[in-house]
Amino acid sequence: MLESARAFFAGDYAPHGYCLLWQPELIWTHVVSDALIAASYFSIPIALVTFVRKRPDVEFGKMFWLFALFILSCGLTHVMGIWNLWHGDYAAEATIKAITAIASVPTAILLWPLLPRALAIPSPSMLQKKNDELAAALAERDSALEQLRGEVAQRERAEAALVQANKMEAVGQLTGGIAHDFNNLLQAISGNLELIQMAPDNRDKVVRWAGNAAQATERGARLTGQLLTFSRRQRLEATAVDVGGLLHDMSDFLRNSVGPTIELDVEIAPGLGAVRSDATQLELAILNLAINSRDAMPQGGRLLVQAATDAPDRIAVRIVDEGVGMTPEVVERALEPFFTTKGPGRGTGLGLSMAYGVARAAGGDLRIDSEPGKGTTVTLYLPREEIIRSAAGTGREKSPRDGPARLTDILLVDDDREVRQTIADMLRKQGHQVTEAENGPQALLELERWSPSLLLLDFAMPGMNGAQVAATALEMRPDVKLLFLTGYSDSEAIDRAVDGRVRILKKPVSAGALAAAIDALID
Repeated sequence: MLESARAFFAGDYAPHGYCLLWQPELIWTHVVSDALIAASYFSIPIALVTFVRKRPDVEFGKMFWLFALFILSCGLTHVMGIWNLWHGDYAAEATIKAITAIASVPTAILLWPLLPRALAIPSPSMLQKKNDELAAALAERDSALEQLRGEVAQRERAEAALVQANKMEAVGQLTGGIAHDFNNLLQAISGNLELIQMAPDNRDKVVRWAGNAAQATERGARLTGQLLTFSRRQRLEATAVDVGGLLHDMSDFLRNSVGPTIELDVEIAPGLGAVRSDATQLELAILNLAINSRDAMPQGGRLLVQAATDAPDRIAVRIVDEGVGMTPEVVERALEPFFTTKGPGRGTGLGLSMAYGVARAAGGDLRIDSEPGKGTTVTLYLPREEIIRSAAGTGREKSPRDGPARLTDILLVDDDREVRQTIADMLRKQGHQVTEAENGPQALLELERWSPSLLLLDFAMPGMNGAQVAATALEMRPDVKLLFLTGYSDSEAIDRAVDGRVRILKKPVSAGALAAAIDALID
């Protein structure tokens, strides 16, 4: 064995150039050809190593290393071909060829299973086809999205139409229920005024008839207040209201309102604190809820008005009755405006919706818990104010002053002749100097001629509304005081025009309230 190996590597062979008779053309043709082939073979592994380093995401297995070994071996065989032109190391050349053969066989065996995978690699035409299919799918998706947008827009239009239909239905209920109540009020007012005209010298009866007309006017004012609160067109004077003080002050009024057949209990937890709301509207909301509870107990019963801290940041005002209760269907519709289960002429259906509007305006909510035959609990949830204020700071309207107001020069602007004359007579009877204007342009002409101390004006007027007149008046006379007297108040329009420099009284207004407002402005 050893002897065979020694003979194999003995090297006592003639060089290959000897076989070529050392002919230079043949020898150098072999040298150049083998050198170029070897250099090409050696460059292939370098290219493969560069690819592997730049594409670490591609997985390479045994196939790669066998192929690299095969290529290197092929290059070395050509190097040995050059070497053996002048030397006879055929044993080394044979060894290198054997290594090449050993690497080539598994390389060829592993190559064939890779053929299907290679064929699966998409061609440029196949990639273009896939891109076209993807573009078509995207176009189909975009078309579906556009169709969906159209359906959503159609649904929104249908919902808007449904809301408009509901509004029209509410308006229809308004023209029926509210017109009936206002006709009753107008009858009470006109009837008593006619009686006064028939017997003006009977002082006692005139006083009684005038009182009846004034009560009817007050009822009408409460009704319009409910309507405006629900529609959120009324300017709410939100202040810190002491809930405990409010309920304490209105306890007697509640007892008189619910009548002698109702046992009223008012429970006020200590240290309730304040909520931010309009005190008058909150009073009215609680009164409406108490009246609803009274009507639910026609045979009498117990009514509880309770105020307690529901959470660290919330106050709950509960009105609990032992009345007939409501079915789930009625509870579901109870907050709808003008919805009522009372008989004709007994209510407009605005009490609960108005109370809900007051709660929402204060940042709270209203909840109804009721079962037929087991009574009803209505709860107003109102957020607490961080700073607790005393009852003196609740924002409740002061009692109208009875004494004369401070005398001043007033420019009165109102497009309603009868209202303007009535207000002017009130002011003149208090001793003021009054100049009347029936519209905005006429008022501005008056302001060019003289400078009144106070501008008293209506808001809703044809042409220029009160906010527009006030804004122009402040440019002409920056020191003029502004007082709005209106039954319809677009608060945002007024605030934008005069930057909050205004006081508002709601029609109808008494002479005392008018005098108190003028005093406050002048002072």
